[in-house]
Parts: sequence; C-alpha cells; structure tokens
Amino acid sequence: MGHQSFIGGECSRRKHVRVIDMAEFEVVISDPKDGNSYQREVDGQHANRIIGKLIGDEVDGIFVGLPGYKLQITGGSDIDGFPMKNNIPGPGRKKVLGKGGVGFRSQGQGVRKKKTVRGNTVSDQLNQINLKVIEHGPKEIPKLFEEEEEEGEGEE
Repeated sequence: MGHQSFIGGECSRRKHVRVIDMAEFEVVISDPKDGNSYQREVDGQHANRIIGKLIGDEVDGIFVGLPGYKLQITGGSDIDGFPMKNNIPGPGRKKVLGKGGVGFRSQGQGVRKKKTVRGNTVSDQLNQINLKVIEHGPKEIPKLFEEEEEEGEGEE
C-alpha cells in the first residue's frame, strides 16, 4: 500500500503529470534473543530501499529506525492477505499447487490444493514485511523506539 506524489511540468502547451509511487509498509521485527516482536511503519525513501530485495536478504536496520542492527527478510503479505513464498520467483501473485507450508494448512495426509501466493521479491504491492534480527546494535530495540517517539513529540 502506498501513496502517490504528483510532479507537474509544462511542455509545448501540454501539461505533463508524472505519478511517483511512494512505498509504505507495516514492518514486523522479531528478536529471537528475547522472543519479542515490534511493529513499525516505514514509508518514503526508507521503504523504497527495501523494494527489490528477496526473502533471505539482509537489510540494514537504519531503514526501520534501528541503527547498528542487521535484519533478515523472512516473508510478508500483500493488502489482500496473500503471503510471500520463498520458492516463487518475482513480485507477482501466482496460483500454486500446495501440500503444506506457507499459505496452506493441509486437512489430511496427501491433500493438495491450489492456493494463491505472492513471489519472493519485495514490491510496493506488499502491506507487511516480516524481518528477523540477525545482528544486534549497541542499544536495545525498545530504547531506540522510545527515543524516536520522544523526538517526534518535540517537533509538534
């Protein structure tokens, strides 16, 4: 889910308008060290830097407000709830015959069913991205988020 910015200009009596999509994600960060998960909204330039990454790729924590942290993309889902699947290339949706795993819970042994899933590439069509901490920074995550909220309240 994203919002659009309009840039206009005039050229030979015709008005040209170009639409630029700004990506916007809900990011869920899980910390295996303490077992907690944290939710953040990422938009603008930071969100655009995540586009094109694959499941399993490492991302710098600065993009989600965690300087010094290294994060790994573990999955995500789009606005309609279709999950990302690691073995489907590309950013689009595809119907696959599944027998278990992401996007399908089997009703019994040997049951297979066609399900719609999204590919393993992050795009602006995603609503949520799941990240896992693989390298911790100098400060704890709750302290970093508290500092960021305090800075945001001081600007109003």
